[in-house]
Amino acid sequence: MFAGLINQAKSAASHVVLKYVARASVAVPFVIAAGFALAAITLMLVERFGHVAAYWLVAGGLALIGVVASIVVSVREHDEEVAEQLAEKTDTDEVVSDTTAQALAQAPLALLGTLMTMPSGAAGALSAARMLGRNWPLVLLFVLIGGLFWPTPHATAEDEVVGGRKPNGSDHMPSTLRH
Repeated sequence: MFAGLINQAKSAASHVVLKYVARASVAVPFVIAAGFALAAITLMLVERFGHVAAYWLVAGGLALIGVVASIVVSVREHDEEVAEQLAEKTDTDEVVSDTTAQALAQAPLALLGTLMTMPSGAAGALSAARMLGRNWPLVLLFVLIGGLFWPTPHATAEDEVVGGRKPNGSDHMPSTLRH
């Protein structure tokens, strides 16, 4: 039963590994070339400034390259995370809201239709109505919980302003003028 799933997982993992091995094999000559270039730069600096100063300059240059690279990578990752969260939020909110609204609107009618088409449908509907009538506080609780999860239209920033002021007090009026 799980053999197909395990084989797909193995195939996907081997595909990912092979993809990164292929990328690494392309990068190896460039890494070797960068090593030789670094050695040449170090020799030039040794001839010009001496051993100690040249090694300090190379170390400082490499540290500077590392700092710039880490800043670039962190900014790129942050931008990707923000874009991903925004895309996920808008996509998920719209899809879940629309789908949930459709399912909740169609569910009672679908259940009633299914119940009525059964051989003992009318008797089953009557017994279900009796059960709901006996447990009306529980039914009311479920209706209230369902109302909490019912999708609402998204409010814009202009809709949140109440009486000329934003509810969190972040309007542009100084607090001394507000009282």
